[in-house]
Amino acid sequence: MTITNPSAAYFDQVAGQWDALRSGYFREAVRDAAIAKAYLHPKMLVADVGSGTGFMAAGLAPLVEKVHLLDGSASMLDVARQNLAQFANLEFHAADGLALPLPDASLDAVFANMYLHHCPDPLAAIREMMRILRPGGRLVITDMDAHRHEWMKAEMADVWLGFERHQLRTWYEEAGLVNVIVDCTGESCQSECQSQDGEHVDISIFVAAGTKRIAARDAVQASYAARALGGSSCCSEASCCAPGDALPGVISLDEIASVDWNGGYTPADKTGVPSEAAEFSLGCGNPLAMAGLREGETVLDIGSGGGLDAFIAARRVGPTGQVIGVDMTPAMLQRARRAAKKGGFDHVKFKHGFAEKLPVPDASVDVIISNCVINLTEDKGKVFREAFRALRKNGRLEVNDVVFGGAILPAARLSQAGWSECVSGALPEQEYVDLVRQAGFQKVSVRRSTSSGTSDGVPIYSVQVSAVKE
Repeated sequence: MTITNPSAAYFDQVAGQWDALRSGYFREAVRDAAIAKAYLHPKMLVADVGSGTGFMAAGLAPLVEKVHLLDGSASMLDVARQNLAQFANLEFHAADGLALPLPDASLDAVFANMYLHHCPDPLAAIREMMRILRPGGRLVITDMDAHRHEWMKAEMADVWLGFERHQLRTWYEEAGLVNVIVDCTGESCQSECQSQDGEHVDISIFVAAGTKRIAARDAVQASYAARALGGSSCCSEASCCAPGDALPGVISLDEIASVDWNGGYTPADKTGVPSEAAEFSLGCGNPLAMAGLREGETVLDIGSGGGLDAFIAARRVGPTGQVIGVDMTPAMLQRARRAAKKGGFDHVKFKHGFAEKLPVPDASVDVIISNCVINLTEDKGKVFREAFRALRKNGRLEVNDVVFGGAILPAARLSQAGWSECVSGALPEQEYVDLVRQAGFQKVSVRRSTSSGTSDGVPIYSVQVSAVKE
């Protein structure tokens, strides 16, 4: 909490008893839920804002290189020093929550547990925490859902009676965070104390996670325009990714990735497809393998590129069906349109657009496919929400994409070449699936696909994700 916040006086008063009080309010499972959303790496530098007596830091310290503990109560920090004396990788700060004494873009992750409801201006507090995050760094907040226990304001110096989850999402997005997930922890704030009127507390606790934006779109678009004009296909070759220029203000990695890219198409899949498209694939799998396309369906291909998947889909839905390819790169659209004209695919249309804003009406599509494209977008959560909007009831999502099998540092996300090669924009598999579910999809299933390798020592591979809009 901020030093000027009235909550600071309350915590100075209860610091000596806080550990006993805290155990009645929330359990270690809350901390575990927060850490699970952070995908921590041993070399990370992180902060625990509103750290109190070190509850969150105790779980973080064994997992990362360094933890900064920041709190507005000197008494709480004194107890934290005693509680965490066994750890040598901690730094303590008496801090105003709206003026954290850490440099811009200096940390890989920031945590705030049961802190935000003590902040008079939650959005300003979120913006300040976001300021100290590196691009690609993650903010994780755990706090109470909205409730009506007014007595907590007087007896526990709470400023807010919890929060609506949609409000947290809005604040995160306003602060510049992407891939926002607001989910339940499965825990409740169950106080052993009660108000003077005997009212007990039983309030569910959420976890909100988001990532500081990386501006990579221009680099990706330029790279794919060059491929469309040159006819090369890096992702169809083995170990194709090499060091490249970093995004502004960061260094390049020694190794971006060593990946064996494999589309998984059979010769029969490409029968009847114009050679310009059949021989030009930038995918990491075959999203049509499990799509079960039927005659007369409308299919939308996000990031249609040279048109291979769109043309295969067109053969399956037949002349009574329709296929819409959407791509952000004009050179790719020109290439695909030439192939469509040459092959006589009159029921395939290629449109300029972005994955985050598809150029189709609500509930107008039966199936959405995508092949190694969503990883290239900065806000995958927004892409999945847009796909959900465009699909009809019982519509299906079938995407192949690249994911990580472990945690990586934000620095690994900052190579222009890495983004263009479908690596730096990849998410941990669980985070990717969480974003699909957050968009509203049901019956989500994941299958390991055909491409695999390593990136900076971490497994990276393609998956096929299937889901339904019920």
